[in-house]
Amino acid sequence: MRVFVTGATGFIGTAVVRELIDAGHQVLGLARSDAGAKSLVAAGAEVHRGSLEDLDSLRSGAAAADGVIHTAFIHDFSNYGPAAEADRRAIDTLGGTLAGSDRPLIITSGTLLVQRQGALATEEDAPNPNFPRKSEEAALALAARGARPSVLRLPPSVHGNGDHGFVPRLIGIAQEKGVSAYIGDGLNRWPAVHRLDAAHLYRLVLEKGTAGASYHGVADEGVPTREIAAAIGRGLNVPVVSKSREEAADHFGWLAHFFGVDAPASSAQTRERLGWRPVQPGVIADLNAEHYFEHAADAVPLHS
Repeated sequence: MRVFVTGATGFIGTAVVRELIDAGHQVLGLARSDAGAKSLVAAGAEVHRGSLEDLDSLRSGAAAADGVIHTAFIHDFSNYGPAAEADRRAIDTLGGTLAGSDRPLIITSGTLLVQRQGALATEEDAPNPNFPRKSEEAALALAARGARPSVLRLPPSVHGNGDHGFVPRLIGIAQEKGVSAYIGDGLNRWPAVHRLDAAHLYRLVLEKGTAGASYHGVADEGVPTREIAAAIGRGLNVPVVSKSREEAADHFGWLAHFFGVDAPASSAQTRERLGWRPVQPGVIADLNAEHYFEHAADAVPLHS
């Protein structure tokens, strides 16, 4: 199968490209820069120049493929509304190009987007209609237009070597503040998955997924945030402390909202339907590895 991958040069996308090529698929990867294009060629993929905002490039990429995996997102949490709208337009463009065919479109969403919090989220839970990101609503609209979308929800921590998401930001905050903190009693839970396990699931959904279905790329159902803080404290050799809800915003900035939620998630249905079995280290085992702290000084806020 010839697969068009958006976000093909990103942390998750590069793993997806490798997974697809190793399984015998051809990959057409979206690249914004010369450096991105060079990395795709080195990985054995074809290069398609463009960006998430270049809708013509998305149309032509999708038109040239037997299926599409959409992993790209503008991770600017200080300006989230426009980023979410860009994602919605991209999904609408990709799906419109594939409409009327049997070509699959895998759309990326998040387990934090489900309607309920504090309970174990399942694949059957609906997305929160009040959340700015509308990827799943866009997918449902595409199904009504004759497209074949599936949704892959990822947890807030997709970890592994090269991670530049939430966990490195927590490490950066701990290094800056001199303490590794959690909020309240730290019993609120974060689900997690290793990026290589996530990449394998993208391929399974592409090859065996059901149109209109939602899948959960969750390996750790819910790791207490104080365990994450403790692992960061060990890695940086700094104290581990609790911050009250009132103190959290000043300590964590915009990340306080995400780090304070209790959002465990299950992948039981996904495993049963697709035979997915995560085999990589969990998030705490990964944090105990040296790679998360080798470049701790380089940790920066999420914006791209």
